[in-house]
Amino acid sequence: MGINILIADDLTFIKLVLRDLVEKAGFRVVGEASNGEEAVELYQDKRPDVVLMDITMPKVDGLVALKRILKIDPEAKVIMCSALGQQSLIARAVQLGAKDFIVKPFREERVINAIKKILDIE
Repeated sequence: MGINILIADDLTFIKLVLRDLVEKAGFRVVGEASNGEEAVELYQDKRPDVVLMDITMPKVDGLVALKRILKIDPEAKVIMCSALGQQSLIARAVQLGAKDFIVKPFREERVINAIKKILDIE
Protein backbone atom coordinates (compact mmCIF):
# COMPACT_ATOMS: atom_id res chain seq x y z
CA MET A 1 0.00 0.00 0.00
CA GLY A 2 2.92 2.33 0.67
CA ILE A 3 1.24 4.39 3.42
CA ASN A 4 3.76 5.79 5.93
CA ILE A 5 2.75 6.39 9.54
CA LEU A 6 4.47 8.32 12.34
CA ILE A 7 3.52 7.37 15.90
CA ALA A 8 3.99 9.86 18.74
CA ASP A 9 3.27 8.76 22.31
CA ASP A 10 5.29 8.86 25.50
CA LEU A 11 4.24 5.34 26.50
CA THR A 12 6.25 2.53 24.90
CA PHE A 13 3.33 0.12 25.33
CA ILE A 14 0.99 2.39 23.33
CA LYS A 15 3.57 2.76 20.55
CA LEU A 16 3.89 -1.04 20.38
CA VAL A 17 0.10 -1.50 20.23
CA LEU A 18 -0.29 1.13 17.49
CA ARG A 19 2.67 -0.24 15.51
CA ASP A 20 1.17 -3.72 15.64
CA LEU A 21 -2.28 -2.47 14.54
CA VAL A 22 -1.07 -0.38 11.62
CA GLU A 23 1.48 -2.92 10.38
CA LYS A 24 -1.15 -5.70 10.46
CA ALA A 25 -3.29 -3.45 8.25
CA GLY A 26 -0.43 -3.15 5.75
CA PHE A 27 0.82 0.33 6.65
CA ARG A 28 4.48 1.15 7.36
CA VAL A 29 5.68 2.85 10.54
CA VAL A 30 8.45 5.27 9.53
CA GLY A 31 9.11 6.73 12.96
CA GLU A 32 8.23 6.75 16.63
CA ALA A 33 8.44 9.81 18.88
CA SER A 34 8.26 9.95 22.67
CA ASN A 35 7.34 13.64 22.90
CA GLY A 36 6.00 16.45 20.77
CA GLU A 37 9.44 17.85 20.03
CA GLU A 38 10.59 14.53 18.53
CA ALA A 39 7.30 14.26 16.62
CA VAL A 40 7.87 17.61 14.89
CA GLU A 41 11.48 16.71 14.04
CA LEU A 42 10.48 13.30 12.68
CA TYR A 43 7.62 14.79 10.70
CA GLN A 44 9.97 17.24 9.06
CA ASP A 45 12.46 14.46 8.27
CA LYS A 46 10.10 11.63 7.22
CA ARG A 47 7.02 13.47 5.86
CA PRO A 48 4.65 10.60 6.75
CA ASP A 49 1.20 10.27 5.22
CA VAL A 50 -0.43 10.16 8.67
CA VAL A 51 0.62 11.03 12.23
CA LEU A 52 -0.96 9.24 15.20
CA MET A 53 -0.20 11.58 18.10
CA ASP A 54 -0.99 11.53 21.79
CA ILE A 55 -2.27 14.79 23.26
CA THR A 56 -0.51 14.45 26.62
CA MET A 57 3.27 14.12 26.24
CA PRO A 58 6.35 15.55 27.98
CA LYS A 59 8.48 18.48 26.73
CA VAL A 60 6.05 19.57 24.02
CA ASP A 61 2.44 18.33 24.21
CA GLY A 62 0.45 17.06 21.27
CA LEU A 63 -1.47 20.31 20.73
CA VAL A 64 1.69 22.40 20.40
CA ALA A 65 3.28 19.72 18.19
CA LEU A 66 0.13 19.69 16.02
CA LYS A 67 0.42 23.46 15.49
CA ARG A 68 4.11 23.15 14.60
CA ILE A 69 3.53 20.28 12.17
CA LEU A 70 0.72 22.20 10.44
CA LYS A 71 3.03 25.20 10.16
CA ILE A 72 5.56 22.97 8.35
CA ASP A 73 2.86 21.34 6.22
CA PRO A 74 -0.68 22.78 6.23
CA GLU A 75 -1.86 19.56 4.52
CA ALA A 76 -0.52 17.28 7.29
CA LYS A 77 -2.92 14.54 8.32
CA VAL A 78 -2.78 14.21 12.09
CA ILE A 79 -5.01 11.92 14.16
CA MET A 80 -4.93 12.78 17.85
CA CYS A 81 -5.01 10.04 20.49
CA SER A 82 -6.41 10.72 23.93
CA ALA A 83 -7.66 9.09 27.07
CA LEU A 84 -11.33 9.10 27.96
CA GLY A 85 -12.35 12.32 29.67
CA GLN A 86 -10.21 14.62 27.53
CA GLN A 87 -13.09 15.93 25.42
CA SER A 88 -12.06 19.59 25.74
CA LEU A 89 -8.53 18.76 24.55
CA ILE A 90 -9.92 16.71 21.66
CA ALA A 91 -12.19 19.60 20.64
CA ARG A 92 -9.21 21.97 20.79
CA ALA A 93 -7.12 19.61 18.64
CA VAL A 94 -9.84 19.45 15.98
CA GLN A 95 -10.15 23.26 16.03
CA LEU A 96 -6.38 23.48 15.51
CA GLY A 97 -6.54 21.20 12.48
CA ALA A 98 -6.40 17.57 13.59
CA LYS A 99 -8.23 15.46 11.00
CA ASP A 100 -9.65 12.95 13.49
CA PHE A 101 -9.16 11.50 16.95
CA ILE A 102 -9.11 8.08 18.55
CA VAL A 103 -9.71 7.32 22.21
CA LYS A 104 -7.67 4.95 24.38
CA PRO A 105 -8.05 2.07 24.86
CA PHE A 106 -7.86 1.65 21.10
CA ARG A 107 -10.23 -0.48 19.08
CA GLU A 108 -8.39 -1.87 16.08
CA GLU A 109 -11.12 -1.10 13.53
CA ARG A 110 -11.46 2.49 14.79
CA VAL A 111 -7.73 3.17 14.35
CA ILE A 112 -7.60 1.65 10.85
CA ASN A 113 -10.87 3.29 9.77
CA ALA A 114 -9.63 6.71 10.94
CA ILE A 115 -6.46 6.33 8.86
CA LYS A 116 -8.37 5.13 5.80
CA LYS A 117 -10.96 7.89 6.16
CA ILE A 118 -8.50 10.76 6.18
CA LEU A 119 -6.54 9.24 3.29
CA ASP A 120 -9.78 8.60 1.41
CA ILE A 121 -8.98 4.93 0.77
CA GLU A 122 -11.23 1.89 1.09
